[in-house]
Amino acid sequence: MVFFELITFTVRVRTVAQALACIETALAEPGVGGTLMGCWASEIGQLNQIAVLRAFADESLRQAERERFLLDGKVFGTHEFMTDLRIENYSLFPFLKPLSPGQHGPFYEMRVYDLVSAGLQPTLDGWVKSVESRTAEQYSPVYAAFYATDGALPRYLHIWPWTTLEQRLQVRTQAVADGVWPPENSGPQLRDMRSTIYLPAAFSPLQ
Repeated sequence: MVFFELITFTVRVRTVAQALACIETALAEPGVGGTLMGCWASEIGQLNQIAVLRAFADESLRQAERERFLLDGKVFGTHEFMTDLRIENYSLFPFLKPLSPGQHGPFYEMRVYDLVSAGLQPTLDGWVKSVESRTAEQYSPVYAAFYATDGALPRYLHIWPWTTLEQRLQVRTQAVADGVWPPENSGPQLRDMRSTIYLPAAFSPLQ
């Protein structure tokens, strides 16, 4: 699948577990569209956030689910806990395939990069040349990378699973030292960078 949606709920302090239980129940209800790829709660970065990543076979199905979600008004049952809601549309980098469901974490890093106005195509060009080397066995896999199609543009999201935070530091340091990462010509395309570490919900297909 190519079309993705990232919903980020911000909830009140000490209500994350309750909100996750509501989301799990709501996603199992008949008529809910999309394929759940992952659900996580933030651990490092902005706290009290829940991220839900879903995939859709085509744009019309994504839009139909968006309409259902908004008009239903129940926001997956989180309304009594929620302080903020953000929904973003993303398209998968055309040369990548997301990792299969399973145990890849438990730490998932979501990195969001804002790009200069003409920065998306050079970014894709750099990634296609470098990502195979960067995700070789001696380094670590990437879950996937996506470019945004709404909101502040251009920007892209890449999600990296880590078994430990120590592994994250070691692999990132080694990849730079070995010259396999960051991608060629990526620096000039960047305007801003943000990173949040998440842990998976018990019902998330990605663990």
